[in-house]
Amino acid sequence: MMRRTLLTLLGCLALTACGGESHSDLRQFVKDSEKLPRGNIPALPEAKPYEPFSYNAFDLTDPFKPRKIEPPKTAGTGGIQPDFNRRREPLEAYPLENLKMVGTLQQKKDIYALVKTPDNNLFRVKPGNYLGQNFGRITGISESDIKLKEIVQDSGGGWEEKDQALLLQDEQEAKK
Repeated sequence: MMRRTLLTLLGCLALTACGGESHSDLRQFVKDSEKLPRGNIPALPEAKPYEPFSYNAFDLTDPFKPRKIEPPKTAGTGGIQPDFNRRREPLEAYPLENLKMVGTLQQKKDIYALVKTPDNNLFRVKPGNYLGQNFGRITGISESDIKLKEIVQDSGGGWEEKDQALLLQDEQEAKK
């Protein structure tokens, strides 16, 4: 029994010796950091009171809607302007960037271009035909492109000619 008591006492003594102060390095760091100089935090800026804004631009043109092209109000002004009375061709229903040139044909001396629409219809066009929604008239066809002149309306309501080209679609693009 004495032996058991002695072993228990020795065990308690050993555990007490291992219990030293834990985290002494952390306690020292906290004491040292308290001695460091402290910075000043600037005060928060004063909050400005809310001022309501009245939106009065309902009569202005919406920049996110396409403009409606209207014929000029004064007839006989001269200059360039589209023919609003001519019959529209089928390819004028599509924006030019949605049309794709996929090839050319030649019959006798006439050269034609093949144009594919987004709904996979194929049209044969020649110089003088119209393409796109900006009154684009075909001026020339080569093996690599279709050249056309568009008549677009500027911000002042006037009309101006703009040269455009519809390039032949690559074989890689055709597979996409």
